[in-house]
Amino acid sequence: MRYLFEDYTFDTERRELHRGADAVSISPQVFDLLEYLIRNRQRVVSKDDLISTVWNGRIVSDAALTTRLNAARNAIADSGEKQCLIKTLPRKGFRFVGTVQESPMRVSAAVIAGSGDQTRRASSLFDARLCLAEDARRRNKRLTDAVPGDAIVRHGPDPVSPPPLSIVVLPFANLSADPEQDYFVDGLTESLTTDLSRIRGLFVIGRHTAFTLKSEAVDLKRIGRELNVRYLFGGSMQRGGNRLRVNARLTDAESGNQLWAERFDKPVADLFDMQDEIVSRLANALDSQLVEAEARLAERTLHPGAMDLHFQGMACLHKGLMDEYLTQARSFFERALALDPDSIEALVGIAIIDFNRGANFFADDRAACFAAAETALIKALSMAPRYPRALVFLGYVHIYTARTAQGIAECEQALALDRNLTMAHAGIGMAKSFLGRAEETEAHIQEALRLSPRDIFAHRWTMFAGAAKLSRGEYAEAVAWLRRSIEANRNFPLAHFHLAAALALLGSLDEARVIAKAGLTLDPHFTIRRYRANALSDNPNYLAGRERSYEGMRMAGVPEA
Repeated sequence: MRYLFEDYTFDTERRELHRGADAVSISPQVFDLLEYLIRNRQRVVSKDDLISTVWNGRIVSDAALTTRLNAARNAIADSGEKQCLIKTLPRKGFRFVGTVQESPMRVSAAVIAGSGDQTRRASSLFDARLCLAEDARRRNKRLTDAVPGDAIVRHGPDPVSPPPLSIVVLPFANLSADPEQDYFVDGLTESLTTDLSRIRGLFVIGRHTAFTLKSEAVDLKRIGRELNVRYLFGGSMQRGGNRLRVNARLTDAESGNQLWAERFDKPVADLFDMQDEIVSRLANALDSQLVEAEARLAERTLHPGAMDLHFQGMACLHKGLMDEYLTQARSFFERALALDPDSIEALVGIAIIDFNRGANFFADDRAACFAAAETALIKALSMAPRYPRALVFLGYVHIYTARTAQGIAECEQALALDRNLTMAHAGIGMAKSFLGRAEETEAHIQEALRLSPRDIFAHRWTMFAGAAKLSRGEYAEAVAWLRRSIEANRNFPLAHFHLAAALALLGSLDEARVIAKAGLTLDPHFTIRRYRANALSDNPNYLAGRERSYEGMRMAGVPEA
């Protein structure tokens, strides 16, 4: 079917949108959302209707729905203010209000020859279990029509490529001798599916579809094709005596290549507490792995979209918080915003850049950096009030601008929305030191590391812990934490300066000067005066701790001004 409205042609068979003679780039999920609105233009479509059809009934945040609606409006030159074509009716839903003409497509004669249920019955090439994935396949138009004899008739071009960040969690295998351990393995699979669905922008095949693949040899490439996903995640669990081993792996569905693998080997205590820990660690590790994988794919894309550019920007941030990488990341986020002015991900990405330029002393006017970050985050949250990542960075901005209690509250709110958001735990720990309660910092950092021990930002968290120890005069412990920070990421200047201070105060002046010099190589503009001028609290305990840092840096050879 072709739908004609204003100067647009919306072709459901070819899955194309044209404005006049020009093709309009549109993602598969946004295409499906727009198609559903147009087909049901005679009525108001509720949020639940959209989630049931476009997202296959899985849990979807308000932020995800808002982002896709904004993308649909942007594709047809509408806007949230004008609402000439897609109208939002508060507390009711959405309706396509444009004038539409329909132009039927030619249908294959083979299909016309069919009758009744035969025309639409599932092909024998798809076994019964994939009927559970019907909505997911329909979302990318991978359904086939069959005629008597099960001959397949395809309409239009070949199926579209899997959407970015699409994944199925395959049932974990129970390698234990005890079949009763199946309940734990199934719980792990189900919990991981739920936790991954909270990752913004990630399309996760529902657990009911995934469980139909249990207890059989799985052809990973075939499963990837039939469910039209880009990644497959699975593994095994084995319990022996009082120990539990979980192996997990991430696979590229197209090539079958393993992208990432991890093993968890722990003593059995409370199985359900252990399940929560394993799921949290896997979800956090997988989040960063998927960003890296998507960024590599985006590099090979001739005409990258806003999300492609977002992934490339995040990949730059993952390299380290140096001014060079921050500048590269900003370029990607700004290009994403140019393509999609309502891209919440790009807005938050730019806010992260501005925050880190201020927090890491890469700018003379730190206040301007924090103000710019706050403006972008407030705008993002106005479009997606329950976006945890935006909330946690707003919390960081408030913590770094002497609104510490407010920042802690926002980090806690982010954790209520996403219990795996380790940055929120670390932010609360950092904030406690600004309140003069540095003795509480370590426990929060340990919790963040428990949930994500190899996190890409673990170097920041361990630096927070080291700085808190330094402020309390616990220099040996500070050195241990700060060495750990530098081992995790050697491109983080602040960790070098704090380590140099701690070593100097311990009496290791030669090593302290070497470390300070390495920090100055990373950030040649760092001075004690600049650091002193940007104290983040007037708490007496906090200020006394900073005096120790200043003295140690001075002894290590960090410039005064």
